[in-house]
Amino acid sequence: MIHIKSFVCNPYQENTYLLYDDTGVAAIIDPGMYGSNEEQQVKNFIDAEGLRPELLLNTHCHVDHVLGNRFIHETYGLFPQFHEGELPLLMEVQNYAPQMGIRYDLSPIGETFLPASGTVTFGENTLALIFAPGHSPAHLCFYSAADGFLIGGDVLFRNSIGRTDLPGGNHQQLLDSITHGLYTLPEDTVVYPGHGPETTIGYEKKTNPFIRG
Repeated sequence: MIHIKSFVCNPYQENTYLLYDDTGVAAIIDPGMYGSNEEQQVKNFIDAEGLRPELLLNTHCHVDHVLGNRFIHETYGLFPQFHEGELPLLMEVQNYAPQMGIRYDLSPIGETFLPASGTVTFGENTLALIFAPGHSPAHLCFYSAADGFLIGGDVLFRNSIGRTDLPGGNHQQLLDSITHGLYTLPEDTVVYPGHGPETTIGYEKKTNPFIRG
């Protein structure tokens, strides 16, 4: 069984997720830690639980989701994994962050990228890749069928959806991604979004004012 611990990070109130199982193997998704206090909160939890991070994932590469990439790399030796279509966004962060008054430690870039479909694993745990562009050009969500949850990034929020006015955004593409990529999941699937509280696929299909199932 995968356990999920979330940390609210940085001025954008981004959700950083730590996934781990009973053996202690762990995956870190969208590390948005900003500054030593937030970095230590994550590290202290990992140390206290005796976890062994094996995987670093980015749903997408907007600034608030990659601020902790460098710290995780330097601490655990992990390179971030994301879809290659997000690379231009990651490269732009070094220019965008100073304009917003944000200190940014340059993210490392690995030699391999995630595909639009398939799976990633940590320990004996498997996460399916769901390609969900629209908020960003090549956004990925990570789905655990066995444990019934989705790490959704900035695609679908509780009673809201991701913004599409940033570079690479496309409103209709985002709606299509939700309709065909997310709303086809079981209704009791818990969605852990990049900002704000968790929700479920069924709840959003019935109540989301932007797109209903």
